[in-house]
Amino acid sequence: MSSFQCPSCGKGGFKNDVAVARHMSQPRSGCSTWLQDLVCLRSGPDDSRMDSDDEPNISMDMDDGPNIPDIESGGFGDWDQMSRGSTGGSESQGMPTHNSEVIDSYPDCAQTYGNGYTFLDLFNSDSNSKHRATNPYYPFSSRKDWEVGSWLLRSGLSMGKIDSFLSLELIKTLPLSFLSAKELRGRAEMSPSGPRWMSQIIPTKYPTKLPVVLYWRDPLDCISSLLNHPAFHDQLDFTPRRVYTTAQRLCRVYSEWATGDDAWNMQSALPKGATLLGTILSSDKTNVSTMTGDRVAHPLLVSLANIRMSTRLKSSSNAFVLTALLPVPKFIYKKKHMRGVLEDRLIHECLDIVLRPLKVAAREGVMLSDPVGHTTTLSQLATARSKVDPDDIEAFFREAQKFRLNGVNTPFWLDWPLSDPSHFLTPEFLHLIHREFYDHDAKWLICAVGDTEIDFRFSVLQVITGFRHFHGGISKLKQVTGRAQRDIQRSIVAVSADAVPSTVMTAVRALMDFRYLVQSPVINDIQLTRISTALEEFHANKDAIIDGGFRRGQRGGVIENWYIPKLELMQSIVPSIRNTGVPLQWTADTTEHAHITEIKDPARSSNNNNYDPQICRHLDHTDKCRRFDLAMSLLNNMTDSKRQGSDDVGDVNDNIDLDADHDHDDGDVDFDADVDHDVPDLLAMSKYPGHPRPTTNYFEIAKVLRHREAGTVPVPLRSFVIERTAFHLAYDPSIRNISVDDAAIKFGLPDLRPAIANFLRREDTHGRDHIHTIGGARRAGPTTPLPFDKLQVWFKLRLQDTDVHDISIIRPAQTLNCAPPSDPWTSGRYDTVIINNEARCSWPADGLHGHTIGQIRLLMRPVGKSGANWSWKDRFLVYVHRFDIVPQSSGTNDREPSTQLHLLKRVKRSNGTRVGDIIPVTQLRALVNLVPRFGASADNRLTPYNSMEHASQFWLNKYWDKNSYFPLSM
Repeated sequence: MSSFQCPSCGKGGFKNDVAVARHMSQPRSGCSTWLQDLVCLRSGPDDSRMDSDDEPNISMDMDDGPNIPDIESGGFGDWDQMSRGSTGGSESQGMPTHNSEVIDSYPDCAQTYGNGYTFLDLFNSDSNSKHRATNPYYPFSSRKDWEVGSWLLRSGLSMGKIDSFLSLELIKTLPLSFLSAKELRGRAEMSPSGPRWMSQIIPTKYPTKLPVVLYWRDPLDCISSLLNHPAFHDQLDFTPRRVYTTAQRLCRVYSEWATGDDAWNMQSALPKGATLLGTILSSDKTNVSTMTGDRVAHPLLVSLANIRMSTRLKSSSNAFVLTALLPVPKFIYKKKHMRGVLEDRLIHECLDIVLRPLKVAAREGVMLSDPVGHTTTLSQLATARSKVDPDDIEAFFREAQKFRLNGVNTPFWLDWPLSDPSHFLTPEFLHLIHREFYDHDAKWLICAVGDTEIDFRFSVLQVITGFRHFHGGISKLKQVTGRAQRDIQRSIVAVSADAVPSTVMTAVRALMDFRYLVQSPVINDIQLTRISTALEEFHANKDAIIDGGFRRGQRGGVIENWYIPKLELMQSIVPSIRNTGVPLQWTADTTEHAHITEIKDPARSSNNNNYDPQICRHLDHTDKCRRFDLAMSLLNNMTDSKRQGSDDVGDVNDNIDLDADHDHDDGDVDFDADVDHDVPDLLAMSKYPGHPRPTTNYFEIAKVLRHREAGTVPVPLRSFVIERTAFHLAYDPSIRNISVDDAAIKFGLPDLRPAIANFLRREDTHGRDHIHTIGGARRAGPTTPLPFDKLQVWFKLRLQDTDVHDISIIRPAQTLNCAPPSDPWTSGRYDTVIINNEARCSWPADGLHGHTIGQIRLLMRPVGKSGANWSWKDRFLVYVHRFDIVPQSSGTNDREPSTQLHLLKRVKRSNGTRVGDIIPVTQLRALVNLVPRFGASADNRLTPYNSMEHASQFWLNKYWDKNSYFPLSM
């Protein structure tokens, strides 16, 4: 009897591959990171194109062990080719593809002139660099000394608590170079510094309760620190360009700032060879004190528009730097609204001081005689100044109000070259799009449906793993975050259908389409037309909202006007896209999060008195620690860097839970078996904006497993790729051994045996590459013999796909549930998916064409009888119930007119049983959300656990996921 061997440590004597997998899953075995190490460190010849002849030839009997899932005939596809931009689909409905794009780059720009200073050059230019020649960690004595000091400096502990920590007897035994918090901070001050903080008292013409102090640092230094940061060396874009979908240049594509008209026009105003840097400024007040204290900070953050959007939007990239703490004064003036005018004037005065270096750089760089120009706003201010003395704030405010200006007489951008508010004030999603939805759209629908009714409808929606479920409804939510607003948007159109007048639904749905379209990371001229059309459709139907009495104020009174500034600002989004690229890159999500790290966290480590200077000091220490860490990591040898990186990734992996929901044990059924132990999490440096942690890359895992030699990995493979979808199953099944008939009873599938028999017959007739359809006559009987009598069953499947606009972006995997009846899921827990049923069609390029909707009811792998001979190779199968689209009387796209959603129904046979069939799991493509059609009033017997089983019709909810919105809208 042959023994099995561990592919990592070489240890032998294992009984089977299951024993090998369990050995490798032990955290202390040293073999638990073998796959991750292989992916990270693996080097060899180019394997981007592998034919079926390159695959290991593995042949095993069914009773010896499981076989590798078949991947030879296009199973994995060519992932390397896909990563280079080939989509394999056609362009339609304004969905941009990247394989046929034509780019016109601005000529003779962003030229380099000799060698500049690198990050390490600047780091080693301070007065203490001579000491680091012998001790690279100076002013600390060693690496360990630095690590302790760095941790304390960035821990948020007060000086008193640091002193208490250092006074511990155990800590005193350590050879630390500092004995107190004061000494520690003194050593930190000796570290190489970045942009330095300055302070300035601002005189005011009107009295304030406290002196006005401005804390700031040179924004040009801040931008320079971003520009030469090693982390951004391959993420900078200096060349304006115009992108078109085809060589005819008929359809323009907009994405990054450099693809807009503003970047091109500004570059044309610069001398030949000059480099254009786009400055992003973000400012918003944030509370510093908690519960009491009434202390507010007003940070000014700066970043570069040249940093690619996917990198800049990640909070972990630290692409936004705090350049100033603007004062929040309290003026002593009897009229409250005039105090607001004085505050606005002071803010512009402070911005003028802080941003003066950028203005000087812009003027000297442009080298034009009159670069400022005259905008409409400046002309209006000049008119107001010619009639009223600006120092008479009340009279000047009244005159400025005639032009809808706020009373500021000298705006900070007055002398900034190439600046125009109509261009540099870009749309901001967090408030303009999402806040507008919750303050208005959601309130209209709650009023139209009724708060009790809409809360009940939300509460009975089936729970989807990884997505928020509103158990108590949405009408009584408190402190609603931007994330919660997005979660409500996913379902509110389908939930409210049939309960509101069709014209009202048309108006709200049009705004929802507008909202989803403008959030695309790539927008072309076709989509711009769709965006404008959606907004026009809302305005054409909005009067029905007022006519129905659904637009109401806080006290319940009906509002009979459309004075909503956010709605008016939506008109500027299309021009802004043409000027500055897609609005997604200007979202305030990243800067709002920066308020926590740059303001709130430093304030918590202060003594709650005189916050601003303590925040600046804390940030200065943190910045020095970050720069020191970066310099040391660059100077460390490659071996140490690899070892440290491997340890860091291992630490992160320990915190990742692939299956967030936990089932309960049920006799001999292992409900927790779907929690992986055999394959460590492989972390991809995902470019997915907003995702809070690295994404497990099943595409890369599948690629590595595919190229392993036979006998060196536990089989069968549980990770594999089909087209743009990666599949992953846990090594251990949830049910390790169950008969076909018992599975039919447990999962409520009386036709399971004949369905399997029909599947095997189709395989014999058409071959194993045949694309199976769901439905058709049952030719096999309930007692048809099968070449196997046992099944392995899984309750969960992980599906991972790529971004619909950029195939190189790996999206977070989603969990599909397929669990039998149990408490509280008395009808079972079964999710719905997109299924491919035509070989020439692909998802998402072809949308629903060539695809159908199904509900997975059983995920299994047959276990063959000893000595049985069957023609097909071992692979995973799934039993699926089919849904069909209900034809609509009006229109040609089979969508309900007001919601523009497909209406689905379960397909049934003539005897009333549901139509279902067996298909390979490789025909699944993506998770899709169905919402029961509640009608005018929802059935009060529905619960989250039975709503999908008792409803007769369902809405195909295209708003559930932005990635599936575009293909489902075709």
